[in-house]
Amino acid sequence: MKLIKSPLEAKDIFNLIAGDKVLISGTVYTLRDSAHKLLLQLFKEGKDFPFPTQNAVIYYAAPTPPKAGHPLGSLGPTTASRMDVYVPMLLEKGIRGMIGKGKRSDEVRELLKQYKAVYFLAAGGAGAYLAQFVKDAKPVAFQELGPEAIYEVQLEGFPAIVAIDGEGRSIWDEEEEKEKENKDKI
Repeated sequence: MKLIKSPLEAKDIFNLIAGDKVLISGTVYTLRDSAHKLLLQLFKEGKDFPFPTQNAVIYYAAPTPPKAGHPLGSLGPTTASRMDVYVPMLLEKGIRGMIGKGKRSDEVRELLKQYKAVYFLAAGGAGAYLAQFVKDAKPVAFQELGPEAIYEVQLEGFPAIVAIDGEGRSIWDEEEEKEKENKDKI
């Protein structure tokens, strides 16, 4: 297991290889569909984002209401591919890490390589389990969106896998190669 601290430093990204198991600690920002749309509007207007983006890590998730004595309820990843269209904007603003579930497009993979950023895979369907790695959480923007507001979340030892590393290598490479070989045989 590799220990990762957010915000990310260049050396962290260069030391990660697709398939590495990691424990993420530090500040991450939740980001879902509705918040992406509002950020895109700010981006088009040339305005600053409501959270620091340089070397930041975002988490495609929306927390459920907190239980007594906890900073929030469940915090499981959502399917990241729905947000692929927004990745160029986020990387241009300095985002260097993304946490979600599921595969990303070839375009996102190339952008991660270009910007030396990384995509982490978190366990889908395990939101209650993953919430135990949250030490603090507070909404920082777009509170009118309810659970899709942007939250600043403090993680400690959050388990994930490097799905796409800063060189564009993917945990799905071998699978994709086999699919290509099978298509060539047909």
